[in-house]
Amino acid sequence: MEGSGDVHLTGRVVKSGVADGQALVSAEPISFFGGIDPDTGVVVDQGHPLEGMNVAGRVLVFPTGKGSTVGSYTLYRLARNGLAPAAIVNREADPVVAVGAVIANVPMVDQVDTERIRTGDWVRIDDGEVLIRR
Repeated sequence: MEGSGDVHLTGRVVKSGVADGQALVSAEPISFFGGIDPDTGVVVDQGHPLEGMNVAGRVLVFPTGKGSTVGSYTLYRLARNGLAPAAIVNREADPVVAVGAVIANVPMVDQVDTERIRTGDWVRIDDGEVLIRR
């Protein structure tokens, strides 16, 4: 059931799927290679706003990815370890993150106004539809 405070956004489907979870939001780009520990799901990038936070099962919201192509494999390793984000929402998809989402089977959308989502919001991704509950 949708409430009156719900926010609806639409985006471009990068990896189709349906997922929901609590949002973990960063205004800064994320590097999966060297930025997130694939054995724990914890952000280890020193000085990153999400440092120390765990991405497992969360809807990970950030403007874009950065870093090495090995980041795709890191996202895949997170999935194999049961520690991947439930979904990824970007303002602009980075090819490394997009490939990682595809091989890890993590629903992903981009071209979304990520500033409208806050950490702690409940977010549901259904292909290109993004529903935010506060």
